[in-house]
Amino acid sequence: MTVQRDRLRIAVQKSGRLSDASLVLLERAGLSFRSSRDRLFLYGESMPVDVLLVRDDDIPGLLAEGSCELGIVGRNILDECARISNVSPPTVRAALGFGACRLSIAVPRDAEYSGPGSLDGQRIATSYPGLLAEWIARQGIRADIVVLNGSVEIAPRLGKAEAVCDLVSSGATLAANQLREVETVLESQAVLAVTPNELSPLLTRHLEHLCARIEGVQSGRGARLLMMQAPRSALAAIQRLLPSSQSTSVSLLEGEGDDIAVQALCTDPLGWQHLEQLKLLGARRLIVLNVEQMLA
Repeated sequence: MTVQRDRLRIAVQKSGRLSDASLVLLERAGLSFRSSRDRLFLYGESMPVDVLLVRDDDIPGLLAEGSCELGIVGRNILDECARISNVSPPTVRAALGFGACRLSIAVPRDAEYSGPGSLDGQRIATSYPGLLAEWIARQGIRADIVVLNGSVEIAPRLGKAEAVCDLVSSGATLAANQLREVETVLESQAVLAVTPNELSPLLTRHLEHLCARIEGVQSGRGARLLMMQAPRSALAAIQRLLPSSQSTSVSLLEGEGDDIAVQALCTDPLGWQHLEQLKLLGARRLIVLNVEQMLA
Protein backbone atom coordinates (compact mmCIF):
# COMPACT_ATOMS: atom_id res chain seq x y z
CA MET A 1 0.00 0.00 0.00
CA THR A 2 1.39 3.42 -0.97
CA VAL A 3 1.49 5.96 1.89
CA GLN A 4 -0.20 9.26 0.95
CA ARG A 5 1.21 11.56 3.66
CA ASP A 6 3.28 14.55 2.53
CA ARG A 7 5.53 14.64 5.62
CA LEU A 8 8.13 12.04 6.51
CA ARG A 9 8.01 10.38 9.93
CA ILE A 10 11.01 9.00 11.79
CA ALA A 11 10.66 6.97 15.00
CA VAL A 12 13.20 7.52 17.77
CA GLN A 13 13.56 6.02 21.25
CA LYS A 14 11.87 8.42 23.69
CA SER A 15 14.25 7.59 26.56
CA GLY A 16 17.23 5.34 27.03
CA ARG A 17 20.74 4.94 25.70
CA LEU A 18 19.93 5.85 22.06
CA SER A 19 17.54 8.75 22.64
CA ASP A 20 19.87 11.74 23.07
CA ALA A 21 22.38 10.61 20.45
CA SER A 22 19.59 10.07 17.91
CA LEU A 23 18.22 13.59 18.36
CA VAL A 24 21.72 15.09 18.19
CA LEU A 25 22.29 13.26 14.90
CA LEU A 26 19.08 14.69 13.44
CA GLU A 27 20.03 18.19 14.62
CA ARG A 28 23.45 17.82 12.97
CA ALA A 29 21.61 16.86 9.80
CA GLY A 30 19.97 20.30 9.87
CA LEU A 31 16.61 19.45 11.43
CA SER A 32 14.89 21.65 14.00
CA PHE A 33 11.70 20.75 15.84
CA ARG A 34 8.76 22.07 17.83
CA SER A 35 7.62 19.70 20.58
CA SER A 36 4.01 18.70 21.22
CA ARG A 37 2.54 19.19 24.68
CA ASP A 38 2.94 15.52 25.57
CA ARG A 39 6.54 15.63 24.22
CA LEU A 40 5.94 12.46 22.22
CA PHE A 41 5.78 14.18 18.82
CA LEU A 42 8.32 16.62 17.39
CA TYR A 43 7.09 18.71 14.46
CA GLY A 44 9.83 19.44 11.95
CA GLU A 45 10.22 23.14 11.18
CA SER A 46 13.24 23.15 8.84
CA MET A 47 12.23 20.10 6.77
CA PRO A 48 8.95 18.18 6.24
CA VAL A 49 10.14 15.56 8.74
CA ASP A 50 8.43 14.76 12.05
CA VAL A 51 9.75 12.64 14.91
CA LEU A 52 7.75 10.15 16.97
CA LEU A 53 9.26 9.44 20.40
CA VAL A 54 8.34 5.86 21.26
CA ARG A 55 9.55 2.72 23.03
CA ASP A 56 12.50 1.20 21.21
CA ASP A 57 10.82 -2.18 20.80
CA ASP A 58 7.83 -0.49 19.10
CA ILE A 59 9.96 0.98 16.30
CA PRO A 60 10.24 -2.14 14.07
CA GLY A 61 6.46 -2.60 14.19
CA LEU A 62 5.79 1.04 13.32
CA LEU A 63 8.09 0.70 10.33
CA ALA A 64 6.59 -2.61 9.24
CA GLU A 65 3.02 -1.25 9.29
CA GLY A 66 3.99 2.01 7.56
CA SER A 67 3.21 4.38 10.43
CA CYS A 68 6.79 5.65 10.08
CA GLU A 69 9.13 5.65 7.12
CA LEU A 70 12.42 5.75 9.06
CA GLY A 71 13.55 4.68 12.50
CA ILE A 72 16.68 4.86 14.60
CA VAL A 73 16.88 1.65 16.60
CA GLY A 74 19.37 -0.85 17.97
CA ARG A 75 20.24 -3.67 15.60
CA ASN A 76 19.47 -6.08 18.44
CA ILE A 77 15.85 -4.90 18.56
CA LEU A 78 15.50 -4.92 14.77
CA ASP A 79 17.00 -8.39 14.36
CA GLU A 80 14.95 -9.87 17.19
CA CYS A 81 11.68 -8.55 15.76
CA ALA A 82 12.61 -9.93 12.34
CA ARG A 83 12.86 -13.41 13.86
CA ILE A 84 9.63 -13.40 15.85
CA SER A 85 7.36 -11.47 13.48
CA ASN A 86 5.57 -12.72 10.38
CA VAL A 87 5.52 -9.33 8.59
CA SER A 88 8.14 -8.02 6.18
CA PRO A 89 10.99 -6.63 8.31
CA PRO A 90 12.43 -3.12 7.94
CA THR A 91 15.75 -2.86 6.12
CA VAL A 92 18.95 -1.29 7.46
CA ARG A 93 19.97 1.81 5.51
CA ALA A 94 23.08 2.66 7.54
CA ALA A 95 24.95 1.80 10.73
CA LEU A 96 25.20 4.96 12.85
CA GLY A 97 28.27 4.33 14.98
CA PHE A 98 26.76 4.93 18.44
CA GLY A 99 24.96 2.81 21.01
CA ALA A 100 27.48 -0.01 20.65
CA CYS A 101 26.73 -3.11 22.74
CA ARG A 102 26.56 -6.87 22.33
CA LEU A 103 24.09 -9.61 23.08
CA SER A 104 26.07 -12.12 25.09
CA ILE A 105 25.80 -15.37 26.99
CA ALA A 106 26.91 -15.14 30.62
CA VAL A 107 27.23 -17.76 33.33
CA PRO A 108 27.85 -17.56 37.10
CA ARG A 109 31.41 -16.53 37.89
CA ASP A 110 32.30 -19.87 39.51
CA ALA A 111 30.55 -22.07 36.90
CA GLU A 112 32.70 -24.34 34.72
CA TYR A 113 32.55 -23.40 31.04
CA SER A 114 34.49 -24.97 28.17
CA GLY A 115 32.42 -23.82 25.17
CA PRO A 116 28.82 -23.83 23.91
CA GLY A 117 28.55 -27.56 24.68
CA SER A 118 28.58 -26.65 28.37
CA LEU A 119 25.12 -25.14 27.86
CA ASP A 120 23.61 -28.37 26.50
CA GLY A 121 20.53 -29.24 28.56
CA GLN A 122 20.74 -25.99 30.52
CA ARG A 123 18.20 -23.18 30.94
CA ILE A 124 19.09 -19.77 29.50
CA ALA A 125 17.11 -16.67 30.53
CA THR A 126 16.72 -13.88 27.97
CA SER A 127 14.58 -11.10 26.53
CA TYR A 128 15.73 -12.10 23.04
CA PRO A 129 14.28 -15.59 22.44
CA GLY A 130 14.46 -15.33 18.64
CA LEU A 131 18.14 -14.45 18.44
CA LEU A 132 19.03 -16.90 21.21
CA ALA A 133 17.12 -19.76 19.53
CA GLU A 134 18.99 -19.09 16.28
CA TRP A 135 22.35 -19.10 18.10
CA ILE A 136 21.50 -22.34 19.93
CA ALA A 137 20.61 -23.99 16.61
CA ARG A 138 23.91 -22.87 15.06
CA GLN A 139 25.83 -24.40 17.96
CA GLY A 140 24.04 -27.75 17.56
CA ILE A 141 23.01 -27.91 21.21
CA ARG A 142 19.74 -28.19 23.07
CA ALA A 143 18.85 -25.65 25.73
CA ASP A 144 15.63 -24.39 27.26
CA ILE A 145 14.90 -20.70 26.71
CA VAL A 146 13.36 -18.90 29.70
CA VAL A 147 11.78 -15.66 28.48
CA LEU A 148 12.02 -12.72 30.90
CA ASN A 149 11.17 -9.10 30.11
CA GLY A 150 13.38 -7.60 32.77
CA SER A 151 16.01 -8.37 35.42
CA VAL A 152 17.43 -11.15 33.26
CA GLU A 153 20.76 -11.03 35.06
CA ILE A 154 19.32 -12.21 38.38
CA ALA A 155 17.74 -15.37 36.91
CA PRO A 156 20.60 -17.69 38.04
CA ARG A 157 20.43 -16.37 41.61
CA LEU A 158 16.66 -16.98 41.65
CA GLY A 159 17.12 -20.53 40.37
CA LYS A 160 15.25 -19.78 37.14
CA ALA A 161 18.18 -20.49 34.78
CA GLU A 162 21.80 -21.64 34.68
CA ALA A 163 22.85 -18.90 32.22
CA VAL A 164 21.60 -15.64 30.74
CA CYS A 165 21.59 -14.04 27.31
CA ASP A 166 21.49 -10.27 27.73
CA LEU A 167 22.81 -6.98 26.37
CA VAL A 168 26.27 -6.00 27.58
CA SER A 169 27.97 -2.62 27.29
CA SER A 170 30.59 -2.17 29.99
CA GLY A 171 29.97 -5.49 31.74
CA ALA A 172 29.37 -3.75 35.07
CA THR A 173 25.86 -5.21 35.50
CA LEU A 174 27.13 -8.73 34.92
CA ALA A 175 29.93 -8.23 37.41
CA ALA A 176 27.50 -6.84 40.00
CA ASN A 177 25.46 -10.04 39.67
CA GLN A 178 28.54 -12.30 39.82
CA LEU A 179 28.26 -13.33 36.16
CA ARG A 180 30.96 -13.61 33.49
CA GLU A 181 30.55 -13.21 29.75
CA VAL A 182 31.44 -16.33 27.76
CA GLU A 183 29.90 -16.01 24.26
CA THR A 184 28.79 -13.22 21.93
CA VAL A 185 25.50 -13.82 20.11
CA LEU A 186 25.27 -10.47 18.26
CA GLU A 187 27.30 -7.26 17.94
CA SER A 188 24.89 -4.33 17.97
CA GLN A 189 24.76 -0.58 17.47
CA ALA A 190 22.20 2.03 16.43
CA VAL A 191 21.06 1.72 12.82
CA LEU A 192 18.91 3.77 10.47
CA ALA A 193 16.07 1.48 9.38
CA VAL A 194 13.59 1.97 6.52
CA THR A 195 10.02 0.75 6.14
CA PRO A 196 9.50 -2.17 3.72
CA ASN A 197 6.34 -0.48 2.38
CA GLU A 198 6.11 1.35 -0.92
CA LEU A 199 6.25 5.15 -0.57
CA SER A 200 4.83 7.93 -2.70
CA PRO A 201 7.31 9.76 -4.97
CA LEU A 202 7.15 12.79 -2.65
CA LEU A 203 7.95 10.80 0.52
CA THR A 204 10.68 8.94 -1.36
CA ARG A 205 12.32 12.28 -2.20
CA HIS A 206 12.05 13.42 1.42
CA LEU A 207 13.52 10.11 2.61
CA GLU A 208 16.47 10.22 0.21
CA HIS A 209 17.13 13.85 1.10
CA LEU A 210 17.23 13.12 4.84
CA CYS A 211 19.27 9.93 4.39
CA ALA A 212 21.84 11.84 2.31
CA ARG A 213 22.18 14.40 5.11
CA ILE A 214 22.54 11.73 7.79
CA GLU A 215 25.09 9.83 5.72
CA GLY A 216 26.93 13.12 5.18
CA VAL A 217 27.11 13.68 8.94
CA GLN A 218 28.35 10.11 9.38
CA SER A 219 30.98 10.50 6.65
CA GLY A 220 32.38 13.56 8.35
CA ARG A 221 32.63 11.95 11.78
CA GLY A 222 36.29 11.58 12.70
CA ALA A 223 37.50 13.09 9.41
CA ARG A 224 40.09 15.89 9.30
CA LEU A 225 40.89 18.38 6.57
CA LEU A 226 44.63 19.06 6.45
CA MET A 227 45.88 22.16 4.64
CA MET A 228 49.50 23.16 4.13
CA GLN A 229 52.03 24.92 1.93
CA ALA A 230 54.98 22.80 0.76
CA PRO A 231 57.70 22.47 -1.90
CA ARG A 232 56.49 20.69 -5.04
CA SER A 233 59.45 18.31 -4.75
CA ALA A 234 58.10 17.02 -1.40
CA LEU A 235 54.61 16.13 -2.68
CA ALA A 236 55.21 12.39 -3.18
CA ALA A 237 56.73 12.01 0.30
CA ILE A 238 53.88 14.02 1.84
CA GLN A 239 51.25 11.81 0.20
CA ARG A 240 52.95 8.66 1.53
CA LEU A 241 52.88 10.10 5.04
CA LEU A 242 49.20 11.06 5.13
CA PRO A 243 47.00 8.63 7.14
CA SER A 244 44.20 7.12 5.00
CA SER A 245 43.84 10.15 2.80
CA GLN A 246 40.65 9.84 0.72
CA SER A 247 41.65 12.63 -1.64
CA THR A 248 44.46 15.14 -2.07
CA SER A 249 44.17 18.35 -4.03
CA VAL A 250 47.14 20.43 -5.16
CA SER A 251 47.18 24.00 -6.49
CA LEU A 252 49.88 26.46 -7.51
CA LEU A 253 50.65 29.53 -5.40
CA GLU A 254 51.31 32.77 -7.23
CA GLY A 255 54.50 34.51 -6.17
CA GLU A 256 55.68 31.57 -4.05
CA GLY A 257 58.20 30.05 -6.45
CA ASP A 258 57.95 26.27 -6.60
CA ASP A 259 55.65 26.03 -3.57
CA ILE A 260 52.21 24.44 -3.79
CA ALA A 261 49.08 24.42 -1.62
CA VAL A 262 48.00 20.95 -0.52
CA GLN A 263 44.64 19.91 0.93
CA ALA A 264 43.99 16.35 2.10
CA LEU A 265 40.95 14.72 3.67
CA CYS A 266 42.17 12.22 6.28
CA THR A 267 39.82 9.67 7.83
CA ASP A 268 42.32 8.14 10.27
CA PRO A 269 43.68 9.98 13.33
CA LEU A 270 46.03 12.83 12.49
CA GLY A 271 48.39 13.48 15.40
CA TRP A 272 51.20 15.85 16.29
CA GLN A 273 53.76 13.32 15.06
CA HIS A 274 52.29 13.49 11.54
CA LEU A 275 52.47 17.29 11.56
CA GLU A 276 56.07 17.29 12.81
CA GLN A 277 57.09 14.80 10.11
CA LEU A 278 55.36 16.91 7.45
CA LYS A 279 57.24 19.96 8.70
CA LEU A 280 60.54 18.08 8.35
CA LEU A 281 59.63 17.57 4.68
CA GLY A 282 59.36 21.34 4.22
CA ALA A 283 55.63 21.80 4.82
CA ARG A 284 54.56 24.95 6.66
CA ARG A 285 51.40 26.84 7.60
CA LEU A 286 49.78 23.53 8.53
CA ILE A 287 46.12 23.72 9.49
CA VAL A 288 43.90 20.85 10.67
CA LEU A 289 40.12 21.30 10.64
CA ASN A 290 37.40 18.97 11.93
CA VAL A 291 34.88 17.97 9.27
CA GLU A 292 31.26 18.30 10.43
CA GLN A 293 29.61 16.74 7.40
CA MET A 294 30.34 15.69 3.82
CA LEU A 295 28.18 15.24 0.74
CA ALA A 296 29.54 13.24 -2.16
